[in-house]
Amino acid sequence: MEAGRPFDIRPTGPVDIRRVEGGILNWGADMTIENNPFEVGLDRLCSLDGPAEFMGKEALRRIRDEGVRRRLVGVEIDGEKLDMNFTKWPVHAGDGQVGTVTTALWSPRLEKNIGYAWLPVELAGDGTSVTVATPSEERGATVVPMPFIDPGKLIPKS
Repeated sequence: MEAGRPFDIRPTGPVDIRRVEGGILNWGADMTIENNPFEVGLDRLCSLDGPAEFMGKEALRRIRDEGVRRRLVGVEIDGEKLDMNFTKWPVHAGDGQVGTVTTALWSPRLEKNIGYAWLPVELAGDGTSVTVATPSEERGATVVPMPFIDPGKLIPKS
């Protein structure tokens, strides 16, 4: 802190709006040690059939081959601007809770509420409708592709 003070530089965390818009997950909020790369959409980073040996390789192969029971998905949440959640919100479908919203916030660029939700695979498809219990009310939500902004990575880099 002292070294940066003369330059008005100080540490900060990621800008949550841009993080979520870009499909970047937050360790501890969106995923933990309890999750695996297949559940959070990072299976493209798992090279399990190559010669490299590493701890957990067989377990990841088993998960890949058997499939997962839940996924972290993108959601658009209906209604007026939401403040960012600091607790997990229940997600309902049918008669009961089926998952949780890990992160939700208002995206000024998209002019809508977006976030991440853990859902069973049978409800994780794009276009699926669920209900999110925010602290003040229940709202409709729709499963959408991630990232929310520039999925084709077409925005020029500076």
